Amino acid sequence: MFTKLSKLSKLSKLSKTAVSAAAVATGLVATIGATQASAASAPLGHPRTAVHFNLAAGQTPENIALDRHGNQYVTFAKGRQVAEVTRGGAVRILATMPLPADGGVHTPALGFPLTVGITRDHDGTLYFLYATGTADLTGVWRMHPGGRPERIAAMPANSLPNGLALDARTHTLYITDSEGAVWSVPAAGGTATAWSTDPALAPAGFLGANGLKVHNGAIWATNLDKGAIVRIPIRPDRTAGPVQITATGLTGIDDFAFTGHGDQILAALDTVNQVALVQPDGTHTTVLTAADGLQGPTSIALRGDTAYIMSAAYLTGKDPNEITVHLND
Repeated sequence: MFTKLSKLSKLSKLSKTAVSAAAVATGLVATIGATQASAASAPLGHPRTAVHFNLAAGQTPENIALDRHGNQYVTFAKGRQVAEVTRGGAVRILATMPLPADGGVHTPALGFPLTVGITRDHDGTLYFLYATGTADLTGVWRMHPGGRPERIAAMPANSLPNGLALDARTHTLYITDSEGAVWSVPAAGGTATAWSTDPALAPAGFLGANGLKVHNGAIWATNLDKGAIVRIPIRPDRTAGPVQITATGLTGIDDFAFTGHGDQILAALDTVNQVALVQPDGTHTTVLTAADGLQGPTSIALRGDTAYIMSAAYLTGKDPNEITVHLND
């Protein structure tokens, strides 16, 4: 999640209102506040701040992808950059995106251009999103190892592409649009298609669909305003199945990751400066807070039993960083 401070000050009220509405509409009971973790939970241990980023240079880490060698690929939203972070914590800028002619002032909800979701293919190709409020730059971009960014799919200027995931089985990219949709694009490039525009993806005053993952034959996405996680099955013909709301009461939820324990999730709650462990039944418990070094967590990735948590410091205004923590069975 990426914000202007003046708008985020209103976000907690918006999220609480939207959560209540979502709970009534779906017949679910919202879990407001942390619940007790079940015996199947994976508690976290040994959190440490692994990397400090340069806020003055716009190094606000928005999203993260990992490779098998321990390197990380990160989008710096306000810097309009894609960077590599090595195992030793060195930061190398791979690309800086062009500033739109109007400065990005028409970027929906935000008013500034930003690099957003990122994912990595097995051959090292990076795919990432750039949102500018202009038709010439907004969309899905690709960068081969050692190459330069190229746009492979345009998205509407009035869209706000945010989360990104690759379905390796079908070579399809899925994109959340915080204006209220999930889009699909062939990984080879081509036309972006509005895959789902279900109301569960819509904003309730600010930002709707946000983080996104492909998991067990479905698209899973968060809704920041509604504090919810939704699951959308991918049908055999690749169309979207009926939407299921799997969890609510997750105020300010941004990105998330599956822990490897079925449908159990670690979720970044940006606006309340927490990480939550979400069980398959939708209940959740707070497992990390500001006391552990969080500075407005935006994204989470896992390698083995290690979670990498990026904080962009959008609200705190200090020390954007990366925290690593171990998941203990």
